[in-house]
Amino acid sequence: MDCPIALTLDAVGEWWSLLIVRDALHGLSRFDEFQQSLGISSNSLTRRLAALCDAGLLTRHRYQQRPPRDEYRLTARGRDLQPVIEALGGWGRRHVTRGRGGVRLVDVETGATAEPILVDRETGKPVNTTDFRYVAQRNAPPIKRAKLPTS
Repeated sequence: MDCPIALTLDAVGEWWSLLIVRDALHGLSRFDEFQQSLGISSNSLTRRLAALCDAGLLTRHRYQQRPPRDEYRLTARGRDLQPVIEALGGWGRRHVTRGRGGVRLVDVETGATAEPILVDRETGKPVNTTDFRYVAQRNAPPIKRAKLPTS
């Protein structure tokens, strides 16, 4: 399958992994910090941190030799997930939690809560279903080539 969404989900993993990346974006970096924030078991957290390191989203850095202790830092690849996480959070605040949540993204200069939207890099226009459409490429599955216009 060539679907970027499916392949991204393979790389990122399940929802625990996105929550770990979210927490790393919030400044958490140590095992005990992730565990305290998420309430995840030690075994599960160990596996997910290793998978995120293997996927190139986090890097492990030793901060203490005895006993050995590591911290986990986002890579550029991991930081590039911020818009995805903010989009999920924005959707959740609008449709699931009705504005509740313990952390907000704010403008550094004004302190105003940010309301992230997806925009087209070329035009700056907000991406929506009115002004943009999906177009099937040559390698799209036949059912999508039949339903969608082609480029």
